Amino acid sequence: MSKGGQQGEASNPVKPSRDLTPLVPWLLAVLSGIMVGGSFPPWEHRWLTWLPWMALAPLCWALWMLPRPASSNAKAWARHCFLLGWLSGTISFLISLQWITTVTSPGWIALSLIIGLYPALWALFAGLVLRSFGETKDPATAWLGSLRNLIVALLAAAAWVAVEWLRGTLFSGFGWNSLGVALRHSIPLIQIAGITGTAGLTFLSVLMAATAVITVERLRREIRLRRTRPHFDFMIAVLLVVLTFGYGVKKITAPPIKTTPLRVAGLQGNVPVYDYWNPKCEIRIMEDYLRQSRMALTLDPDLVIWPEAATPRPLLLDEIIFNQVKELASGTRADFLIGSVHYEQEPRGDYNSAILLTNHAGAAQIYNKVHLVPFGEFVPFRKGFPLLSWIVGNRVPYDFDPGKGPALLELSQHAPGAASAKLGPLLCFEDTLGELTRQSAALGAQLLVTLTNDGWFEHSTATRQHLANAQLRTVETGLPLLRVADTGITCLVDRFGRIRDTLSGPNGNTFIEGILQVNVPVPVHPVQTFYTRHGDLFAHACLALTVAASLAAWLAFRRRSQKGL
Repeated sequence: MSKGGQQGEASNPVKPSRDLTPLVPWLLAVLSGIMVGGSFPPWEHRWLTWLPWMALAPLCWALWMLPRPASSNAKAWARHCFLLGWLSGTISFLISLQWITTVTSPGWIALSLIIGLYPALWALFAGLVLRSFGETKDPATAWLGSLRNLIVALLAAAAWVAVEWLRGTLFSGFGWNSLGVALRHSIPLIQIAGITGTAGLTFLSVLMAATAVITVERLRREIRLRRTRPHFDFMIAVLLVVLTFGYGVKKITAPPIKTTPLRVAGLQGNVPVYDYWNPKCEIRIMEDYLRQSRMALTLDPDLVIWPEAATPRPLLLDEIIFNQVKELASGTRADFLIGSVHYEQEPRGDYNSAILLTNHAGAAQIYNKVHLVPFGEFVPFRKGFPLLSWIVGNRVPYDFDPGKGPALLELSQHAPGAASAKLGPLLCFEDTLGELTRQSAALGAQLLVTLTNDGWFEHSTATRQHLANAQLRTVETGLPLLRVADTGITCLVDRFGRIRDTLSGPNGNTFIEGILQVNVPVPVHPVQTFYTRHGDLFAHACLALTVAASLAAWLAFRRRSQKGL
């Protein structure tokens, strides 16, 4: 029986349980990616307002608190951190940029993989530099010191700001959906953007996530050691958020600045985007905009605005179209701001432009778009790397040229003795670029005006994300923003980032044809914000701090290596 029992046990061996520990850091990275991507439209909800504050916490835990993989040397650990960040970043962009599939699914995946490299750089810094600093030489005191922990959290926040700034700058830049944009619903809090730009909001978000992770680990260790001390790092992080909120409340409740009303009619044609390229639709498009303009003029506006590229052919070069608009303007005192393509011979240039017609269309002022959209308005390296042109095909048959720089468009004097308002024009996604927008404000703009056409991305969330990014431009510059879209969201945003008037149907649908009639309070003597005067100084400081910390860590590593030899 003993022998048979042994055989029975051998025939039914107990299977060892599978160790899932190696998967934990990857699952945490995925969770952070989901949380970051879910912080933007259409995933945002009131019960998820905490999400931007804790979105990076799982990734921080994976990089700082979990044991390093067994038998991993410095290179293997660096690769591990980089891949965790890349995975998290790629997933976050796959979620938030899903609207790109309305144009190209391969492009959506490729873009997410490429810009996912920026969070990978942050993870490399956090895993190599910050973990080593937080753990200390004595394992018993790791993550127990308030000052050391505060430095780790501050450097983590600064490094994330640095990589976001690089993402929005290098290779023409793609600064869409920086983490600070996800905080735009807290109007008092976002007022700090007038000093730091949106980078300051991003900094606070990452600071709180990093501090939360460190605080949980510190509490766990203190409970085990049966001794606790004040967590000054946590207190300081919370105090920074409270002070920022208090500053915003004070700014919003300050005495109002002097403004003058500007009566504006913004036309949303809701024209299918590909109709603009169809010669058979040209007459209908112009008739619709002329009809809308006549309706708007019955309310005696100061300014009538047509959206980006509204005219089927160049406004100033096509005699038929220009005469139609001139006839319309001749019987009114209103100025017309019209989006149109524009060509110049000397020097040669093809432009996407905003054209202001004043004095009954007797005078024209032109702003040529500065920041072009890669693969939308031009193909990078079209001549030097023909493969890219072949991949894009006839979607971008020719390249636009970038304008020389920001410019102001000055309206007519609509009342005796009144000063004429100066517009800071922006085209398409230019209102997502803080640096470009603040240059317009620095020139003396009193009102920002965006002409756009989000119809390329159909009825997707691209238009909501576009507006979300644009809201921060008003806080950064202290100027109101009027957005006029061919389709999407035509609205007015005040200088505090609050959406005041929106063109929509009875059911809230914004993808409609219609006219937004609005009185815009234009600041008479706008006070330039710190951000307007100094630009991305805060982001530059964060970049410098990150580079300095990386260099210091590298020098320390070299010294240790030399001593080991």
